[in-house]
Amino acid sequence: MRIVLAGAGIGGLTAAIALAGRAEVVVLEQAAALSEVGAGLQLGPNATRVLQRLGLGEGLDAIGFEPEAIVVRDAASGAQMLRQPLGDAARARWGAPYLHVHRSDLQRLLRGRAMQTAELRLGARVEGLEQDAGRVSLRLAGGETVKADAVIGCDGLRSVVRAALFGAGRPRFTGMSAWRGTVAADQLPAGLVPPVAAIWTGRGRHFVHYYVRGGALVNFVGVVEGADWTAESWTEQGDKADLARDFAGWPAPVAALIAAVPEAWRWALFDRPPLAAWSRGRATLLGDAAHPMLPSFAQGASQAIEDGEAVARHLLGGADVVAALAAYQDERLARTTRVQALSRRNARLFHLGQAARVLFAGEAAVARLTGSDGPARFDWLYGYGRT
Repeated sequence: MRIVLAGAGIGGLTAAIALAGRAEVVVLEQAAALSEVGAGLQLGPNATRVLQRLGLGEGLDAIGFEPEAIVVRDAASGAQMLRQPLGDAARARWGAPYLHVHRSDLQRLLRGRAMQTAELRLGARVEGLEQDAGRVSLRLAGGETVKADAVIGCDGLRSVVRAALFGAGRPRFTGMSAWRGTVAADQLPAGLVPPVAAIWTGRGRHFVHYYVRGGALVNFVGVVEGADWTAESWTEQGDKADLARDFAGWPAPVAALIAAVPEAWRWALFDRPPLAAWSRGRATLLGDAAHPMLPSFAQGASQAIEDGEAVARHLLGGADVVAALAAYQDERLARTTRVQALSRRNARLFHLGQAARVLFAGEAAVARLTGSDGPARFDWLYGYGRT
């Protein structure tokens, strides 16, 4: 079986690893070189379990940072609204760790394993897709045609494969933009930034920070409302003075990170409504091509990793390609739609200011009454795939 993956992102590389040795895999990447984006990301136990099963557990531990907890605080008062223990508690309950990693470290780990068995073609930009009963063809810039038994569109928010299958449809600007940056931990006052995934909420904005690279770096993301920034690129540099104004008067860890960051980057947040279907014939989608996620639930990379393993499992499961891709869609669609909805919900909740404290308190009270408080509320998410 020949499988072509359009896109060498986290989900596509996970799929390539999961298919290793049991299919001919070609990865088409439009970029002429694989750049290393200087950003962190969070991997829930649902994702780290998948990577462990693919033989990447040791490599993942080497590049990750394991936080003690997720902590949500009100920026105006400093009041703690939520604390979810992680570390040993996460391993005990969900059988895998919650980790923070630098995106480029994860990409390097995945790429190194995937390229042991898959072919990677750089500068291969997909421009169209056609299929018949027996094969699917991708048309590349320059006129070349690449044929396959199955195509997986891993090509992001503005997916060409998605457009070919279901129509172009522009992504929707959310009215929010995000700042990002990394700061060397030794440039910060000792003990100021705790070893947790910290979320500070405020009116019309929120700020997240956490350690990566074994605690050597602190990654941050600050999301603000406003239509003054619509550039989508992750490599667009912003003005540090604007970042400082956006979070003026915020708590000491936020202020220290902003003061110490050598350069800050800014990108506009775009979204798409959930699709009713991902698969058509011998082609399907995964990751942001199928279900772009806002960063406010920290599950974008984790869901792409789940997708990558799942689509490989179905393709290798013995069913014909069309049935396998339909079964993959049926397994994944409701789950990722739920995660998308929660990402949007968190984006709204984190920007309510003082009202968020009331909502967090109310939800906590209901959870205690129904027995779904504490880690139980995350079992459906982080317990994915546990046997």
